[in-house]
Amino acid sequence: MRSDGRQPDQLRPFTLERNFAKFAEGSCLIKVGDTHMLVTATVEDRVPPFMKGKGSGWVTAEYSMLPRSGRQRNQRDQMKPNGRSMEIQRLIGRAMRTVFDLEAMGERTITLDCDALRADGGTRCAAITAAYVASYDAVQWMMSHRMLKKNVLLEPIAAVSVGVCRGQEVLDLDYSEDSTANTDMNIVMTGSGRFVEIQGTAEKEPFGIDTLGRMLKLGQKGINELIAAQKEVLGIS
Repeated sequence: MRSDGRQPDQLRPFTLERNFAKFAEGSCLIKVGDTHMLVTATVEDRVPPFMKGKGSGWVTAEYSMLPRSGRQRNQRDQMKPNGRSMEIQRLIGRAMRTVFDLEAMGERTITLDCDALRADGGTRCAAITAAYVASYDAVQWMMSHRMLKKNVLLEPIAAVSVGVCRGQEVLDLDYSEDSTANTDMNIVMTGSGRFVEIQGTAEKEPFGIDTLGRMLKLGQKGINELIAAQKEVLGIS
């Protein structure tokens, strides 16, 4: 039995609140159990120096945790993100770029600011799931302002954690499970069922290919549910 009574293949209760930030071109507040992430999408009519002159757009991300989003106060990233934050924001940006037609964007940038308001495991996965909703609205804003001729988002994308706890493969780990899991894995997938990223580590003992297969199937099940919720909140088929 899991600490919160869920079945092994059950997501935590979650909600997606679209347009949470009034002034952003796109935004989404996602609540996954006790993990709450706010993602805002900002559109800029320019690209980083390394992209200038290529005629292509760019999507990037920044990630941070508020000082008391977790059980202990963490330091603010005043000048430079710490190693963990850097790794996570690179993951988010890398994942989101896979579902954009960057050439069709022209030389424009979408910056996804991902802030953990409350952290109880799975913040990076929640950020990616919310980033799609925020990005969708940012792209719609760009189209309404005649910056784009077509929708440059190719398909939905979402992410979820899976792991092995007390010998059982489980979906969507909270902090109590994540901190004691034998195996911890983050899975990013698109709406067409293709993998974008698989980050998996055996924390205590190695795992076999059968276990890997079961974890991937669990992750796919959870991501399908998250993408269905994204489509519902966005009103798309």
